[in-house]
Order: sequence, then C-alpha cells, then structure tokens
Amino acid sequence: MTDQKPKKFVVIDGHALIYRGYYALPPLTTQKGELVNAVFGFTSVMLNMLGKLRPDYLAVTFDLKAPTFRHEAYEDYKATRPETPDDLIAQVPRIKQIVEAFKIPIFEQAGFEADDMIATLAKKIEDYPEVEMAILTGDMDLTQLITDQVKVVAPISGFHEVKNYDAEVVFEKYGVRPDQMVDYKALVGDTSDNISGVPGIGKKTASKLLQEYETLDGVYENLSDLKGAMLNKLEFGRELAYKSQELVQLRFDAPMDFDLESCQTHEVDGGQVRLLFGELEFRSLLQKFDNLQNSWQTENQQALF
Repeated sequence: MTDQKPKKFVVIDGHALIYRGYYALPPLTTQKGELVNAVFGFTSVMLNMLGKLRPDYLAVTFDLKAPTFRHEAYEDYKATRPETPDDLIAQVPRIKQIVEAFKIPIFEQAGFEADDMIATLAKKIEDYPEVEMAILTGDMDLTQLITDQVKVVAPISGFHEVKNYDAEVVFEKYGVRPDQMVDYKALVGDTSDNISGVPGIGKKTASKLLQEYETLDGVYENLSDLKGAMLNKLEFGRELAYKSQELVQLRFDAPMDFDLESCQTHEVDGGQVRLLFGELEFRSLLQKFDNLQNSWQTENQQALF
C-alpha cells in the first residue's frame, strides 16, 4: 500500500504580489485609461501558480490600511517607507474582484498585517498533517515560517518561474535555520521596515553568532565569550535587538474564522473571470485561463472552472 500524496494548500500573500506587479511592470493601461499593471502582475502569478502547483486548497491575505499593533508599539515602524502610490491603491479593488471570481477566500484583519494572517494559517494547518502549505510571496520575512510542512514559493524571472524555499535553501542564503530567522533579523535589522537591529552587526556576523549560540538569548547570555568591537556593539545594541525581535516576530493568533474545507479549490465563476479579463483587456491571460481550464479538465475529468 502506497502512502497517500499530501494535499496542497497555497496561501497567496496578496499585497506582496501587488507591489511586485506594480513596480516590475510598465504602467499598463486599458483603452479607457485604467492603470492595471499591478492587477496584471498579480493575476499572471496566480494563473502560473494554479498551473504549476495544482492546489487542493487556496487562500489570499491582504493588508488593511489601519495601523497594526507594531505601529502602536513602535511609532517609527515602517516610517522610512514611501507612501503607497494612489494609483496602486486604486488597483486593489480590481484584484479583489478577480480573487472573488476565482472563489478564493480572503483573510484580512484590522490591526494585523497579512504576514500575521499567514502565520496564523500556518499554525492552524498543523492540525492537518496530510496537508502541505506553500506561501506564494516575495517577502522573505515569511521564511521564519518554514517547516517540514510549510514552504515559501517566490515568483522570479518575470513571473514565469518560481523559487522554492525550504530549510536547506534558507541556510544556504542566510547561514541560519528558518526558526532562527527572527533572531537573525533582530541582529541585522531590516531597513525596509525601519527595524534597526544591532548597529554594526552585519549578516555574516549574525549568522556566525547564531550558529554558535543558537538564539538571541544565547548570544546575550554568553557575552563573556566575546570581546572588542563586537562585544561593544552587542552591549550597546541590546535594547534595540530585543525591540527588533519583537517587531520581526510574526503573530500566530490573528483573529479569523478558518475552515480548511471552505478553502477547497472550488468551481470558478468562469463567466465573471472572462468578463473581468475582457474589461481589463487581459487577452493573453484569458488565453492562459482557457488553456489552464482545458488541461485541468483533461487531467481530472472535470472542469475546475
């Protein structure tokens, strides 16, 4: 008797893909003047994912505009980020229309980031050992969630290919395990989120310290082993390190009503998808959609769409 093949649960990091599409693609507009580059990028990645991964379950997470608990704890959190362009924000409703036409559940919650929603979903999926979770994102902060059951899948090469991140790939890239990524970021910081880390501690030093002492606590419990400039930097940056750790650590308790079966890949509203693609003038994606429908029907003797 052969082992049953694990089922796949794909969680799409909505805003990560929206930003990627907006900045990676030229300003595509319809004949009516509607800007749709972020919509096109997001939809293209989603269709590629459906074709390559053939998920059994799907979900999408989005950020909401409301401040999160991190902003309340640290007023300078993400303060150095430029304001989100208005013409990007204007594309979000269109993207949600497409997600709804594909009948994919959306998880979002005021006061929490999409990353926290994803972390909470990763925690909940532990109750389903027969299911593997793939996080579709370009945000490497989510590598802290990688386990034997959870992987990160990042779109590359103009949305046509993806890179799979597991524990081995994370170690090759950062020199630490996924469960050490929070403490790694606590030491090196994250300029994109205005998280300082320990001033003067770089990536190589951080990975070396964590390989030796395992955790941030382990580093600070063994300062007597260190000397010179490194010791001075760590002593000076202790408070910043622990504040950074608090900001980087994702939450696993975001409020949500989760039912795995409600995330099951449903029959898509093909008529609504074609209507939206027509309005958005996504001719190439409509062809991709039709090809995907045909291939899925051939493989499964039933239409997904």
